[in-house]
Amino acid sequence: MTGSPTDRSYAEQCDAADPLAGFRERFVQPDGQQLIYLDGNSLGMLPLATAERITSVMYREWGTGLIRSWDDWAGRPARAGDLLGQHLLGAAPGQVVVSDSTTVNLYKLARAALAARPGRPVVITDDDNFPTDRYVLSGVAAEHGGQVRLLTTGLATDAVRAAVDGQTALVCLSHVAYRSGAMADMAQITEIAHGHGALVLWDLCHSAGSVPVDLDGCGADLAVGCTYKYLNAGPGAPAYLYVRRDLQDQLRQPVQGWFGQRNQFEMGPVYQPVAGIGRFLTGTPDIIGISAVEEGARLLGEAGIGRIRRKGQQLTTYLIELADAWLAPLGFAVASPRDPDRRGSHVSLYHPDADLISQALITRGVVPDYRTPGRLRLGLAPVTTRFTDVWDALDCVRQITPGLAGRRPAAGP
Repeated sequence: MTGSPTDRSYAEQCDAADPLAGFRERFVQPDGQQLIYLDGNSLGMLPLATAERITSVMYREWGTGLIRSWDDWAGRPARAGDLLGQHLLGAAPGQVVVSDSTTVNLYKLARAALAARPGRPVVITDDDNFPTDRYVLSGVAAEHGGQVRLLTTGLATDAVRAAVDGQTALVCLSHVAYRSGAMADMAQITEIAHGHGALVLWDLCHSAGSVPVDLDGCGADLAVGCTYKYLNAGPGAPAYLYVRRDLQDQLRQPVQGWFGQRNQFEMGPVYQPVAGIGRFLTGTPDIIGISAVEEGARLLGEAGIGRIRRKGQQLTTYLIELADAWLAPLGFAVASPRDPDRRGSHVSLYHPDADLISQALITRGVVPDYRTPGRLRLGLAPVTTRFTDVWDALDCVRQITPGLAGRRPAAGP
């Protein structure tokens, strides 16, 4: 590229050379709005193919097929899981299933893991992990008479090494931290935990679809993740879970629902789990939502996780360069790792007035995200975000920030 990165023409050149540029046209764009959407790590945009697929599911499969469609629907949670495993999670078939919510799946796997490690009272996570993870782990540990040990240094490998011991049953961390975008070393941390006989449960909500994940290659035990962020499956879309093949028949599923039951329609009086990953299903699956998961997985598989990762690193690096040049003099600080290999596809910028800045951006047609304390979180979804979006958004930030000085309401008595 020629010229200075601070010139908009530089961003235009990056967009022109982007091998993923054509994918943006395959998403619904807001009518009549000049919208810069930088919150794809909270809710991904709607693929056109997904809208068409959902219409087909509703009118053809449900409307015409009615109950007869269950002959196909019953296998959809596992088929969608295999698509995710193939394209995005580095998991061989038969180890991922789409079901329930992230919270429910985290509970199922965490409780199963603690039951499989009796006499080990400790669960390890970090104090900046996503709230639902910490809440679920605290409850599960209490059910087993155990305790949660919180790391205070984020996802640092050395911190995990110092914390894990023979009392540890489970280590549960986010692969990419929701607030800072810091990325953990999955392979090393898994190896450390295994060295002490502990199991590891990974939360992939902010990594799957934005960075390569290699669950099988890392020897991971368990994983969960949502599908409405980078996977573009829509608000409230069902989550997924991964259980390594050799663990599937060892772990006891705590939510014993009829979709995990052997000989399901015999309606027997005693729960007997089906063999394999299917035992981690619970109740009747969300067929419309799972269909959207399939379309998102296929689209991202076509884009290629390698190309997605390269563009994600380029976008976040470019954002940090502009933040250093334009925003640091205005009191901003980069609150994400500067090493592109150690962060996901979102960047957090600290500013004491980040909440006001976020609200002001939205009125200008720029949609970011705010996270306490003082984090302006910018999610750059590689298949939909342009380099000019980054330039225009940060240009808007540098224009509005000076005018917000002194506008914070005074504290009450």
